Amino acid sequence: MFAVLSAARKRLNPRRFTRVTSAILGLAALSACGPVSLGGVSGGSSGPRINTDTPVPVALLIPKSDAGAGVVAQSLENAARLAIADLDGVKIDLRVYDTAGNPARAGAMAQQAVDEGAKIILGPLFAEAAVAAGNAVADDGVNVLAFSNNPAIAGGNVFVLGPTFRNTANRLMSFAKQQGKSSVAVVYPNNVEGQFGKAAIEAAAGANGIRVAGSESFEFSQQGVIAAMPRIANAAAGADAVFLTSGSAGALPLLVQLLPENGISPEAKQYIGLARWDVPPQTLELPGVQGGWFTLPDQTMTANFNARYQGAYGKAPHQLGGLAFDGVAAIGALVSQGKSDALTTGALTQGAGFQGVGGVFRLRADGTNERALAVATVRDKKVVILDPAPRRFGGAGF
Repeated sequence: MFAVLSAARKRLNPRRFTRVTSAILGLAALSACGPVSLGGVSGGSSGPRINTDTPVPVALLIPKSDAGAGVVAQSLENAARLAIADLDGVKIDLRVYDTAGNPARAGAMAQQAVDEGAKIILGPLFAEAAVAAGNAVADDGVNVLAFSNNPAIAGGNVFVLGPTFRNTANRLMSFAKQQGKSSVAVVYPNNVEGQFGKAAIEAAAGANGIRVAGSESFEFSQQGVIAAMPRIANAAAGADAVFLTSGSAGALPLLVQLLPENGISPEAKQYIGLARWDVPPQTLELPGVQGGWFTLPDQTMTANFNARYQGAYGKAPHQLGGLAFDGVAAIGALVSQGKSDALTTGALTQGAGFQGVGGVFRLRADGTNERALAVATVRDKKVVILDPAPRRFGGAGF
């Protein structure tokens, strides 16, 4: 599929795209975690008071008995326990509840956890389950740090820990502005994920003073990409850069092959990717991605976490496992301050943020998050960092 057009003309598999491309984006390897419109959670929350002199009850809601998500669930639990072991002088009473990947059960487990004393909830994994859990405990004033990346469910007492399209798009548009880019064309598949990506890119472009020269979609098939190429090339002709939402498991290989064939070469137009272009590694071999921009978390910190996890559990973590580590690290950092309001919304959204697996991150008042990202390119089929991930908020890159 990667470099040969004839092999790439087979129809794209939407289910495979949703599962794998979301994973490449560092979002969710399971389609229900992907960006879908769910409405969000009712009510609001300030958070319960806690006694920091005793172990703080924290509920971890994961789909342990879901056959399709058990591996992810175990990695999340392992990472959470690894983070607890790191806490200096802070005691966390981690209580694990099985959602079975079912929204109704997630809501019931969230209520049970709070009834049994939980002061904050980590999880669930799936977006629908997070909505159910948040609604179930909103009246109890308990906050939920969900592992979803879906901004549509954020707000009230629900925060999403997963990396968002908007965060990635804003980092790249900010960098593009610094590099003198003034206009961009957006290319996206005509599906829910593509629509979310398009909206994020357009918002980020506007926030950074970059004009959107055009946004062109394609039907989610190889023939759909081919049929849309004249429109895409026309929109890209009037822009400095071309922003592609597709990843390697989707239309990226075909797009970066057909764009130059239609007069939009990477030498003349800056290619930018919403997905990671280094996963899988074969993507780096594609001629069309050479010189393109995409984002990465802090790779040194990520490697450190992976090594520690491997040493503790004898295998590599699932790529979503780090979200549980981040959640515990944030809770631990707040509890360590010894304040009874450590788990309130105001404390969770402190401007300084927290140190996570892939670098610094912070939770926003609207329930979304902001994560430090590096801007990378592909040069001679290797990843080269153009602008390192910031180590604190308020500096370059934010």
